[in-house]
Amino acid sequence: MLQKENRLTGEDDFQKIHNKGRFTSDIFLAIKVLSNKLGVTRVGFLVGLKVSKKAVIRNKVKRRLREIFRLLIKDGKLKAGFDVIVLVRPEITEKKYNEIKEAVMRVLEKASMLNI
Repeated sequence: MLQKENRLTGEDDFQKIHNKGRFTSDIFLAIKVLSNKLGVTRVGFLVGLKVSKKAVIRNKVKRRLREIFRLLIKDGKLKAGFDVIVLVRPEITEKKYNEIKEAVMRVLEKASMLNI
């Protein structure tokens, strides 16, 4: 589970990132990134009803994404000091964990968010 300090919560934070953040996308995944001047990276996930009408499937997608980002933060592979919103498209429900992880790595690399 993501640490509390790494979770992005609050309508105001999401709105600010949505309005001012840099957008980068991949096939079934997109992110918006904005500097936060806090020294830690915070991540939020948007998985809407268009992805699936079933809450079980939406929650499964969020669990997978949270774990991917938790490991990236734990291993120090994700740059600190940014707020990230992860937006998903319906195609993600058909993907396996490794495919989602590869897409996350690609989109973070495009956004220059990796410390590798």
